[in-house]
Amino acid sequence: MKIMTFVALLAAIAITAVDTHAEPAQLEPALWTRVSERTKDLPRLRSLLISIDGELVTERYFNGAPAAHPANLKSASKSILSALVGIAFDRGYLENVHDSIGKFFPEHLARADDAKKKTITIEDLLTMRSGLEGTSNVNYGQWVQSGNWVRHVLTRPLVDEPGGRMIYSTGNSHLLSALLTKATKMSTFEFARRYLADPLGVPIPAWVRDPQGIYLGGNEMHWTPRGMLAFGELYLKDGRFGKKQLVSESWIHQSLKPRTRSHWSGREYGYGWWIDSFGGHRTYYAWGHGGQFIFVVPTLKLVVATTSLASPGDGRREHQHSIYDLMERDIVPAVVINRLAIRTAAPGISSSPSAAEFLH
Repeated sequence: MKIMTFVALLAAIAITAVDTHAEPAQLEPALWTRVSERTKDLPRLRSLLISIDGELVTERYFNGAPAAHPANLKSASKSILSALVGIAFDRGYLENVHDSIGKFFPEHLARADDAKKKTITIEDLLTMRSGLEGTSNVNYGQWVQSGNWVRHVLTRPLVDEPGGRMIYSTGNSHLLSALLTKATKMSTFEFARRYLADPLGVPIPAWVRDPQGIYLGGNEMHWTPRGMLAFGELYLKDGRFGKKQLVSESWIHQSLKPRTRSHWSGREYGYGWWIDSFGGHRTYYAWGHGGQFIFVVPTLKLVVATTSLASPGDGRREHQHSIYDLMERDIVPAVVINRLAIRTAAPGISSSPSAAEFLH
């Protein structure tokens, strides 16, 4: 089995920034070759960006996708909305995650049988534990065709106690957008632009609004892949961007704490973020329909963003699993090898295992 010297290994996996036209073999060559070969078989993939220690090491676009074109984030929007809620708390627009939603929507919760719905908290919405019947999946069409999206969500029956089991529903996130609009006296789009997108230097375009003009919470936001990567790095750096604290460190930590678990996938969920492990490393990620992902791996100082064809179609689920597999088998191991080489490189040590040996 071939042994590589540390000099050769470090040269092979040197981390340097690349532009969209540069060859991306900046991670361990054997693993990157495998990534490159596998991406050729992913017709739904549109972009793959990787940063380590805040430095862009790989930026690739596929199947004709332009770098500057904002991608539809689908439900990865929920992680961004969570950040906006956190900023609203940081700036005093909201007071406590345990505040009930009754005071925000009195016009929709005036009936006697709405008493229990009034006890739903902001945290319940963030964690998908409102207890309300979901408006996602088979119920999504009926919801967005209704004349009042907020009212439609709040008139859904309670199928569990508020604060109970996780019931994934974009309706919960839309209520967050609606209460943000009321609390801040500005649209969710304007709030996002002023306090998040503009400070990050990555403009965010306006997106879908409901019949009352409230921006859809938790779906249909659009951002460039570089914007997605910058957002992931913001969470990696505990809410800091340069010298600015855009989101409080406490909100970042609270958001990434497991609060519940999906009974479908078994994955944990915090405040709009999914939580799992890839390659043995705890990972927090935004997840959107079709393969829109922002992965944050704090132990490796790694952020990975992918965009994919968002429309329904054959191979969508397989494509999503392929991205998970890239993280598990290729991207995370490549970064681990780099970290291992840097940590152990020292006078008197002359060799290190190759990538093939590491994965054997």
